Order: sequence, then C-alpha cells, then structure tokens
Amino acid sequence: MQVLQVQLEVRPDPSEVGRARRWARSRLAGAGIQADEPLAETLVLLVSELVTNAVVHTGSSAVLRLVLPGAVAEEAEEATVRLEVDDASDRAPVPRCVDGEATGGRGLALVDGLADRWGWSREGTGKRIWCELDRCAGREDAAPVCGSGGGAVAFEGFAYEVV
Repeated sequence: MQVLQVQLEVRPDPSEVGRARRWARSRLAGAGIQADEPLAETLVLLVSELVTNAVVHTGSSAVLRLVLPGAVAEEAEEATVRLEVDDASDRAPVPRCVDGEATGGRGLALVDGLADRWGWSREGTGKRIWCELDRCAGREDAAPVCGSGGGAVAFEGFAYEVV
C-alpha cells in the first residue's frame, strides 16, 4: 500500500490549533477520507488535543505530521492513519487527574479513549507523541473507526459521544 506523509510546522500560538485542524481536514480529503467519516472527525479532535498540548505546555513551535494511506480507495478502506506531534520539551506526557470543574487536563485521557494506539518517544532534545486510528470502513460488522466503536466514551467527570 502506498503511504503519504505530510507535515506542518506550528508556531507557539494557541490560534495555530485552528489552522492545524483545517490543514488536517484538507490532507485527509486528499487521501480519500471524507470530512463526515467518523475517522476524520476523531482524527481532527486528536490533532486539536495534541497540538494544543504542544503549544500550551512547551511555549515553542511544534511539528504536526500525518501518515496517511494512499488515495487508492480499495486499499484505504482498511488502513491505519498515524498522527505525530513533535515538540521541544523532553518532559514525558503525563495524564492528569482533574475534577469536574477543571477546564483542562483531559487531553491525554481523550487520546487514550479515542485512539487505537498511542505513545511517545524522545526525539533529539524533544519528544514525539503519536497516535494511530484504524480505518475499517470496508466491513459491515465493524465500526467506522475500529478503536472507538461508537457510543459513549467516559472519563472521570465527563463523557464524549462518539457518533
């Protein structure tokens, strides 16, 4: 299967998160993944979370990278999409325990709940946080995004509906 890797440099400005989401949507469309597919919606949410973490917690630029299946429709029906964010901090990502009143601190819990796999590694003087989503649109008995499975995803103090 042909794979496409694209990347975007993100400046250390919270307004860059919106630009990263728009960029990701356009790259997904170029790979044959429609904007209304659950895979695309979930991936854009994960882009938002990981880019926000990089921009807010490091105060430096970051690199957003997507590794996408080629645009050949038959091959892309069951493929993995990988999202990576490289930042300048060497500090390990740590999921936080927050109460119901907190306005932040749930990003990694969201990534853990929505991605099929995720992790991180040290890269040079910084780190790379990555996650993967499996696309299983070709099977009637499978959820459109294999890992999310649809339904509600609950985390302590809140829930997200995956539709």
